[in-house]
Amino acid sequence: MVRLLGHTLLNKKKIYIALTSIYGIGIVTSKKILKDLNIDPELKVINVPESKFSDLRKYLENSNIKLEENLKRYIATNIRRLKEVNSYRGKRHLKGLPLRGQRTRTNNRTSRRLFISKN
Repeated sequence: MVRLLGHTLLNKKKIYIALTSIYGIGIVTSKKILKDLNIDPELKVINVPESKFSDLRKYLENSNIKLEENLKRYIATNIRRLKEVNSYRGKRHLKGLPLRGQRTRTNNRTSRRLFISKN
């Protein structure tokens, strides 16, 4: 098993899937990163040479991609801004309700239940 940015990549998974365990990297982003580094996405983690992992570490540390805590902080800042300007989405965040027009009359019982239990 390989440690990368504080995450353990499992040996039995393909490298492009294993990279998605890092917060902020999805399948599309992981395939783009692997293409930039000339690593075959279909290789299992155990079959990737150690030199490629050092290149991968350098790439992730020096890239402009927001990962882990930076991304979480960025998202929290945006939500805080929505709440401060008193926007519709900010009010929905405060109430713990769906933001993007989902139906709440018959669906989303979980979010409605969470809101009721907060009071």
